[in-house]
Amino acid sequence: MDAWHPRDLRGYGRHRPHPQWPGGARLALQCVLNIEEGAERTLLNGDDGSEDYLTELPGVQRRLGRRHFSAESLFDYGARVGVWRLLRLFQDRGLPLTAFAAGRALELNPEVGRALADQGHEVAGHGYRWIDYAQIDPDTERHHIQQTCRIITSLTGQPPVGWYTGRVSPNTRRLLVEQGGFLYDADAYDDERPYWLREDRQTLLVIPYNLLTNDIRYLLSPGCATAMDFFTLLRETFDLLWNEGGECPGMMSLGLHPRISGHPARASAVARFLDYAASDAGVWICRRRDIAQHWIERFGQPEDVRQAASVQGEVEAREQEGS
Repeated sequence: MDAWHPRDLRGYGRHRPHPQWPGGARLALQCVLNIEEGAERTLLNGDDGSEDYLTELPGVQRRLGRRHFSAESLFDYGARVGVWRLLRLFQDRGLPLTAFAAGRALELNPEVGRALADQGHEVAGHGYRWIDYAQIDPDTERHHIQQTCRIITSLTGQPPVGWYTGRVSPNTRRLLVEQGGFLYDADAYDDERPYWLREDRQTLLVIPYNLLTNDIRYLLSPGCATAMDFFTLLRETFDLLWNEGGECPGMMSLGLHPRISGHPARASAVARFLDYAASDAGVWICRRRDIAQHWIERFGQPEDVRQAASVQGEVEAREQEGS
């Protein structure tokens, strides 16, 4: 069994732990802004070709040995225009977010990192490059983690306490534990609540992410063709989780990208959803580090989590017997 990558189909099962979100919230809503522009594949970063993954260009093929100026320009829009539009939407509403920031992207556009810090947002690590780390050797990946931590600390005044690579290697979590200082890892899509991983005396809190309530749906088929499609997807997710939250509150993640949702026709869906969600006082809109800190304070270390879940399960079983 790989302790850092278990295949756990049971999870919390029928006995989900009650998170007791602050203020008695029925739902914790966490918004992520992925900062990747400039960190993608390009000859300018020493790669053998240009990015061909999740772009607006239909049927684009990687051009080995040549720059793809159109693909680069699509990413540049996110850095030059899209990120600022999305940050204004959150700033105007006084709402926090977590940025998954690639080190190279902040290195090329440091003003974004400083703006995130100035507005009180969390900046988590997203790899040094926006690439697939599956074939990257451990020493290089270790160096990239260290490099990204230094860049984020330099620009924001705080080291990252969260991490999301996206396309991980078998070594990513081990290297994060080795680096130390992280409250959570987000490279999972298997739950709607945080959970712990453990090997010997080393622990890692996982706060799962979501690729459905994510604006990459605009670039996938079948996906979202219009802002109304995306807003409907988000609203339906929110409403069901809100209803379930009357019994046991959960968590919803919203994933955004400047080069995707930064376009006016799509930013309108983000604005509309933020207003929809924020209109309910029973929603805790927070950063991922806030969820991690709350979960640790609420449940402590893994032994305490298992005990709390077991006790809650026994209580629920007795209540069912009594009814």
